[in-house]
Amino acid sequence: MEALKQGADTLFILLGAIMVLAMHAGFAFLELGTVRRKNQVNALVKILVDFSVSTVVYFLVGYSVAYGTHFFVGAEELAAKNGYELVKFFFLLTFAAAIPAIISGGIAERSKFWPQLIATAVIVGFFYPFFEGIAWNQHFGVQAWLKALTGEEFHDFAGSVVVHAVGGWIALPAVLLLGARANRYRKDGGMSAHPPSSIPFLALGAWILTVGWFGFNVMSAQTLDKISGLVAVNSLMAMVGGTITALVLGKNDPGFVHNGPLAGLVAVCAGSDLMHPLGALAVGAIAGAIFVYMFTLTQNKWKVDDVLGVWPLHGLCGTWGGIAAGIFGSKALGGLGGVSLGAQLIGTGMGVVWALIGGAVVYGVLKATLGLRLSQEEEYDGADLTIHKISATPDREVNW
Repeated sequence: MEALKQGADTLFILLGAIMVLAMHAGFAFLELGTVRRKNQVNALVKILVDFSVSTVVYFLVGYSVAYGTHFFVGAEELAAKNGYELVKFFFLLTFAAAIPAIISGGIAERSKFWPQLIATAVIVGFFYPFFEGIAWNQHFGVQAWLKALTGEEFHDFAGSVVVHAVGGWIALPAVLLLGARANRYRKDGGMSAHPPSSIPFLALGAWILTVGWFGFNVMSAQTLDKISGLVAVNSLMAMVGGTITALVLGKNDPGFVHNGPLAGLVAVCAGSDLMHPLGALAVGAIAGAIFVYMFTLTQNKWKVDDVLGVWPLHGLCGTWGGIAAGIFGSKALGGLGGVSLGAQLIGTGMGVVWALIGGAVVYGVLKATLGLRLSQEEEYDGADLTIHKISATPDREVNW
């Protein structure tokens, strides 16, 4: 029976890893559909190469930083328990690699290729797993301190804060240090619209992410005996809540409609194992509103050129998710309880501050040394021709 359980657990978490791996295709197509045609190839290449660099760095360094274990032993030892520990690494790697995939959307269309790969290595090797270890592996006694202070530990079941808020808040300094795309905001106060190049590809990316997210959330149980249908239905309810709110507030804009489910899913990760489905619906709906309002505000009023809106979507909705777990996870609102709003506020705040520091340090150093941005001419030609020497549609070599 024990061998059967080990095999079942290994398969369970492997399927989760594969579903989250598929989400990286979603990141790629979401970015491809949002950017202009002259940057579509770059979007596809970045996500795949970022994932590959993340895998090597997380295997060699990052996983050890987070969990204090390493893989520098014989294959015989690694294969123990049906190789469960290896597959658990694979699953958690797909979370870690989401950080550069998130950042990629914010800095699209004008960032250099190689400096971003260096940033990926540093972030996935140290900055992300450092906080991951605090939240999910009891590092430095922070969780014990929070429990003594508030009565409960910081709860983030599937990464609203650990993955999404951290990714979004790391991206913010990167976006600010890069500056807006050329001619996005004109000197006369006007703005040049850069509409999505392909709504079908944007929608495809959103759908792939949405489907994969059920692996992201449900398989965060990590063993088959802890699987919860509540997590699945809460994810579903948050997804539709975000979609409907984004539809209404976004005035039927397909860009908002397809980011709405992602906003809801980002927000529900933390408390998806605790909330009542109606609470999850509310959490998702509020996240959809946060995304539409803050995306519009950052782009139009604050003139922050965050191309895919990754700071509102992941940074702010992830932050909301961390706090919402403390509200809607409580028994008073139909949740399972065992969560403290105080611990959620402190833990979420720590994640945000750490991410801001990490983003400012990594991208600040890279800007001062290698530079972050393509030249004006390279940006005009597009990242596809500049970096990869080919466009998405080579038969029509024109600038859009």
